[in-house]
Amino acid sequence: MALRPPPSQLSAASEAAAASVQDMDNDPTLHLRPRPDFVSTDALADLVARATTYLQASYPLHLRGPAGSGKTTMALHIAQTLGRPVLLLVGDDSFDTRRLVGGETGSRTKRVVDRYIHNVMKVESETNPVWLDRALTVACIDGCTLVYDEFNRAPPAANNVLLSVLEERILVLPKAGRGESYLRVHPEFRAIFTSNPADHVGAHEAQDALLDRMVTLDVDCFDRQTEIEIAIARSGLAALDAARIVDMVRDFRKSGEYVQRPTLRATIMIARLSQQMGLRISADEPRFVQLCLDMLASRVKPGPDGLPDPRHRQMLLKLIQHFCVPVRGHGVAA
Repeated sequence: MALRPPPSQLSAASEAAAASVQDMDNDPTLHLRPRPDFVSTDALADLVARATTYLQASYPLHLRGPAGSGKTTMALHIAQTLGRPVLLLVGDDSFDTRRLVGGETGSRTKRVVDRYIHNVMKVESETNPVWLDRALTVACIDGCTLVYDEFNRAPPAANNVLLSVLEERILVLPKAGRGESYLRVHPEFRAIFTSNPADHVGAHEAQDALLDRMVTLDVDCFDRQTEIEIAIARSGLAALDAARIVDMVRDFRKSGEYVQRPTLRATIMIARLSQQMGLRISADEPRFVQLCLDMLASRVKPGPDGLPDPRHRQMLLKLIQHFCVPVRGHGVAA
């Protein structure tokens, strides 16, 4: 007997895309719709078009890039364009094959008591294991699009089951499984993977055999105009204000004077909070300057003693002064 689990990754998906889930108790899939603040530029449209072409040809897609590069948002957007139900899976070091395919979760006993003859009681008991399908099995059976986020955080041995799925389109099941030794993968099944090659904490090196079956697209920082449009869409700031914040964070990123790379997330955080707090995007606005320091100062390289280096704080202040020059009469968007 096969049971399906309720969705467990909706919190991650809600940040990356708007989702409506129908009949949650029986349907573990996400039914995505475009998020209203999703920005599409020529560069992004080209990436989506190429990715969709590869997926429609049944090739798995691998989006590889650093934290904050928009991999998950892009993966869910691409999955949404395919028009199939989506299953979101987030890699974890505790994964094994059972977490991907499924396994026995207990047993169910059926007991029949026969008293047809009044002085004779006949009892029959039958115990069967209960099998629980996991995300990969559900996707392979129903033809869903599987979004496997940060797949390299799972041990390589756990991902070995994907080799036959992606190449031979066969899902091999455990011997004591659902009563079948393998399943034919649904022709509409598609897979999108994401990984962060720069983050080695809690991550594993993906096996070549798996990477060789994917089309890998490197996703790094967006171009300046795309970052500006995203900042505007996510914060509501005026274009000039958004551009000032984008240029400041991009210049900090180019400097290399950091231990944690400043990404588009930092830009969005500064822009959104500035709008919510009603701050002027200006170096003569003390609260805006403090906001920028709060968002960025923890990322700069420490001094020789491991403590914050005052010179790096001065560098950030100079960036704010350079890109956020006070303009008389200029403020945040209404």
